[in-house]
Amino acid sequence: MISRGKDIKVFSGNANRKLASDICKYMGITLGESEVGHFADGEVFASIYETVRGSDIFLIQSTCSPVNDNLMELLIMIDAMKRASAGRVTAVIPYFGYARQDRKAKARDPISAKLVANMLTAAGADRVLTMDLHAAQIQGFFDIPVDNLLGNPIFVDYYAKKFGERCEDMVVVSPDVGSVARARAFAQKLHMNLAIVDKRRQKANQCEVMNVIGDVGGKDCILFDDMVDTAGSLCNAAKAIVEVGGAKTVYACASHGVLSGPAMERISNSVIRELALLDTIPSDRAQGVEKVKYLTVAPMFAEAIERIYQEISVSKLFM
Repeated sequence: MISRGKDIKVFSGNANRKLASDICKYMGITLGESEVGHFADGEVFASIYETVRGSDIFLIQSTCSPVNDNLMELLIMIDAMKRASAGRVTAVIPYFGYARQDRKAKARDPISAKLVANMLTAAGADRVLTMDLHAAQIQGFFDIPVDNLLGNPIFVDYYAKKFGERCEDMVVVSPDVGSVARARAFAQKLHMNLAIVDKRRQKANQCEVMNVIGDVGGKDCILFDDMVDTAGSLCNAAKAIVEVGGAKTVYACASHGVLSGPAMERISNSVIRELALLDTIPSDRAQGVEKVKYLTVAPMFAEAIERIYQEISVSKLFM
């Protein structure tokens, strides 16, 4: 493992330059001068316009849509930095794409998350900094250090300020069994009770809600998940909480707003009063939708980057 470089420099691809700029503002530095673009045939090129020799480089790039373009930008920027003799390169990936393909769900399935981990390592990344991996075991797919930040504290702070003492009378709801662990940790910090939506998934991006486990009758509820893609699961869960469980109001929050296809229409027409998302993915898709609110992760990533550079513990940020 290479020790830290002589100074710290932050660069960004095209996926989420606003977040990169915000992180730099919190750190009191300027974003590194670089250009990432495409040749006429679609190939990605990267040009670095300042010296990085011996520096500790942090490349900020979410692998959100267009996923493959953003992933290639990140890989090529890592390669450019290593060939320019950077001291150490950290891939800062606020949203880690391909994380849902973390195991073989059926015969002859790929494990794409492992493939992406191999590609990042082969490109020359010395470590990875990310947030709320869809499957925590993906950390084990890497042979380099991985820091997986949690968006949980940001939501805890937001709802504690929003609802105050009302929190103890509210219920956190996990939209499926797979999200119970993260929902339980969230509920414990806010001293809320926990409920679970039991659903039966028919095929990808479609699900049939079956039952609500737990008492949500007459309660204000918060649906807690790690990502919202087409919003089918989230909106169906919210509908079940109200129609089956008898909940009074439903709020929702998730770390990553992928918001593909009919997501925004579904959210607008749902019983969800407010959907809080983190800005790990740009907020362009949610423009004009009053129900969607974005909370910034810039302060958390700025502190994590500074701690990694100074080689002190990052674990404080997980509390």
